[in-house]
Amino acid sequence: MPEWRDEAFILSVRPYAEHDAVINVITLDHGRHASLVRGGQSSKFRGLLQPGNKVDVFWRARLQEHLGTMQVDMITPHASVVLDDSLRLAGLSSVCAVMEACLPEREPARPVYNATEAVISMITADDLGDQWLGGYVRWEMGMLDIAGYGLGLEKCGVTGATTGLEFVSPRTGVAVTRAGAGIHAARLLPLPRFLGGCGEKTLEEDLLAGMQLTGHFLERQVFGAHHQPLPPARQRLMALAEKRLTPDGGERKDLEETE
Repeated sequence: MPEWRDEAFILSVRPYAEHDAVINVITLDHGRHASLVRGGQSSKFRGLLQPGNKVDVFWRARLQEHLGTMQVDMITPHASVVLDDSLRLAGLSSVCAVMEACLPEREPARPVYNATEAVISMITADDLGDQWLGGYVRWEMGMLDIAGYGLGLEKCGVTGATTGLEFVSPRTGVAVTRAGAGIHAARLLPLPRFLGGCGEKTLEEDLLAGMQLTGHFLERQVFGAHHQPLPPARQRLMALAEKRLTPDGGERKDLEETE
């Protein structure tokens, strides 16, 4: 009877039958793994089985290819740490939703696990303000790499220049200078400075540009390839980030709609 123990992050939970639940987790040494938790719908598991929580899991099954059952114990309750901050809670939920879609099941993924642990640590840190969004964008770039759609931000796809990069082609994902963009600049995505861009945007504008950049390619290349929209958690994260980082603009829009 195959069995193993590992540390993991919970990605999703769905009801199964009357009392049980099927959970998806990303583990340190066993990749993304789904399994059955007996009694997973009970109040005992309500605070434990939350996306983003770091847990200790023990899996066993009759055969290796079976769903099997999983015993779960808490290590770090990340979900409760960000419960009072809607933006960080959306970030944690988005990490879990995007990873579940991008990562093949049961394939070793220790580097992905380590990167995810790092970004979750940033999301749950008290001293970073909203700057964790920059780390989140870099993490999504890693997910695009895993899905086979890495962005080419090292040099201009038109001129070959490695400096003066200002835009990204929404079709190819390659960086472009202003000279290379020419009359098409208005159609391109801005390249934020924290990803090598040279524009003159504020930090808040750069963070939003980064979110729009990776969101565009996740929607186009990963989820769109399967005729699916971005996960609701990712859409909510973008909406909350826009509201948090451009509060005056949001208030003006609301005012205009009521006039």
